[in-house]
Amino acid sequence: MKKIIALGGGEIGRPGFPVETTKIDREIIKLTGKRKPKLLFLPTASSDSELYVNVVKKHFGKRLGCAVDVLFLLKKRYRKIEIENKILESDIVYVGGGNTLKMMNTWRKLGVDKLLKKAARKGIVLSGVSAGAICWFSFGTSDARKFSHKKAPMIRVRGLGLVEALFCPHYHFEKERKRALRRIMKSTSGVGIALENCSAIEILDNSYRIITSRKDANAYKVFWRQGKYWEKKIAKRKDLIPLRGLLTKER
Repeated sequence: MKKIIALGGGEIGRPGFPVETTKIDREIIKLTGKRKPKLLFLPTASSDSELYVNVVKKHFGKRLGCAVDVLFLLKKRYRKIEIENKILESDIVYVGGGNTLKMMNTWRKLGVDKLLKKAARKGIVLSGVSAGAICWFSFGTSDARKFSHKKAPMIRVRGLGLVEALFCPHYHFEKERKRALRRIMKSTSGVGIALENCSAIEILDNSYRIITSRKDANAYKVFWRQGKYWEKKIAKRKDLIPLRGLLTKER
C-alpha cells in the first residue's frame, strides 16, 4: 500500500521557532502501526545540515519516540547496497526542506529515486515538508534558483511522480508562491495541490484526506481550464475519499 504524507510547511523546533506540526507528525508515525518505528531522515535538500539533523532527532526521536537514522548523501559516501538497506529497512522516510532541484539531481545520480519508488511499493511511509513534499509528486514549484540568485523566479522541478499532480508548499505564507503557481500551472497539464503551512495531504493508495495541525491552515486545488484559472479550497475530512476526483479538473 502506498502511504504518503506531504506537508506544505511548518516548524518542528529549530532554534528560535515553535513546534507547529506535531499533530501531523503523529499521523505519520501512526501509519506505521508500530510503537517505536524506524525513521530515516534525508537532509539532502539542506546540504546535509547537521543543525537540521539535530532538530529532527529531538522532535521525532526524543519527543515522538522514533528510532531516528540519517542518510547523508552529500557529506558521506555509501555503497549502493548500504543506501538500499537504509531506505528499505526503515518504517518511515522523512525528507527535509531546502533546495529541491539539488536534491532531485543528487537522488537521480545515486539511484535513490528508484529506491524510494521501491520503498513506496513496499508500503514504507513516505513523508516530508516543502522540498520533502514536492519530491513525491510529478512536479513542484521551487525556489531552488534563489539559493544562488536571490531575484531568480520560482521554477518547476520534476519529482518522483508517485502522485500525478504538481505540489506547491508554503501557499499564502510566501506571497510570491501564489503568483508563481498561477504562472507555472499555465504550462502544466493536470492540477496543482497548494498547501499552506501546518497542512498536509495524506494519501493511502488511491484515497486521500487533508489533515492540519492548525485550524486555519488550508489546502487548495488549482488548474487552468478553457483559459480560466481556478482555485478551489479542498475540504478537510476525517475519512479518506477517492484521489481520482482531486486529480481531475473539476470546478
